[in-house]
Amino acid sequence: MIKRRRFIATAGGAVAAVTASAIVDAPNVIAQPKVQWRLSTAWPPVLDVVQGAAQQLARVVDEMSGGRFRIEVFPGGQIVESFGCFDAASKGTIEAFMAAAYYWRAKEPAVEWFTTVPFGMNPQGMVAWYYQGDGLKLWEEAYATFDLVPRPGPGFAPQMAGWFRKKIDTIGDYKGLKMRIGTGLGGKVYVKAGGTAVLLPVAETYAALERGVIDAAEWVGPHDDMKLGLHKTARYYYYPGWHEPGTTTEFGFNKKAYDALPVDLRRTLDHAAAAVQVYGLTDFHAKNALALGRLKTEFSGKVEVRQLPFPVLRELRKMAAEVVREESEKTPMARRVHASFTKFQALVGPWDHAAEGAYHQFVAI
Repeated sequence: MIKRRRFIATAGGAVAAVTASAIVDAPNVIAQPKVQWRLSTAWPPVLDVVQGAAQQLARVVDEMSGGRFRIEVFPGGQIVESFGCFDAASKGTIEAFMAAAYYWRAKEPAVEWFTTVPFGMNPQGMVAWYYQGDGLKLWEEAYATFDLVPRPGPGFAPQMAGWFRKKIDTIGDYKGLKMRIGTGLGGKVYVKAGGTAVLLPVAETYAALERGVIDAAEWVGPHDDMKLGLHKTARYYYYPGWHEPGTTTEFGFNKKAYDALPVDLRRTLDHAAAAVQVYGLTDFHAKNALALGRLKTEFSGKVEVRQLPFPVLRELRKMAAEVVREESEKTPMARRVHASFTKFQALVGPWDHAAEGAYHQFVAI
């Protein structure tokens, strides 16, 4: 009997110890709720660089949160129309989206500056403006109206000037030209030059150029352009992409969903977006280098990679300055963002010229 009592006491103590241990460890499980979001992009799945960046964000968030925070990524058109992702996230239909801010210029002209400006800053300058200047602060203020929290995505620049059915030798060659172009500021420059700017979802660009509905089209660079088949629709491929020198994509989060996240998961999301800037830009850089090589070898008899003449670029720059000034006067927010952008570009411009400009000129000889 005594032995039996000792056994029960010992066993009871062991059970109590295990139970106590479980209770101590329980908060680590119970207090860590799992979060599931849906993110829709503005692009089709064939565009593996931009779509891949959204998927990379989901992977990084999942890994950094230990599986507590998962984001399901959908291409444009699957659960939300390509250009409907902004409104869907704003209303809370989905929690997040990835696109380019200049798609929403009809809602607020100022958002164009958060993507790129013709003859503006390069990707490094853009990121510096967001984080070292007041670019991100202004962006957050502009999107607060729509119940959204913006975060910079990867920079996909510098870009090409686009695919043209005919040669561009003078500024007059733009007259009467119908061109698919994403940036509103750049499109307005083409209009000043006598052309017509057409905004089409990227998935419709190939068919429009092939059928002659448009005469020219720009998307991004050799890698994505070849994925879309644009090299089969026009012979002349021009550079540089003066209209999008620093194109930066965006992640947009529904504000209510973002604010509802535990603090550590909000920080995880923010840092993941910053990490994807590096992954995305390096992916863009390497893949476009390879694709340009293919264009110059495999398609040398069918595609001509040409530089826009300097006189044409000078005229475009003059027109761009007029367009940017005109657009910056449309709303109070646009005036503030333009002033901030211009001031920061003036700050980093001399450094870019001294540190990079002269070096690139030398190594190109």
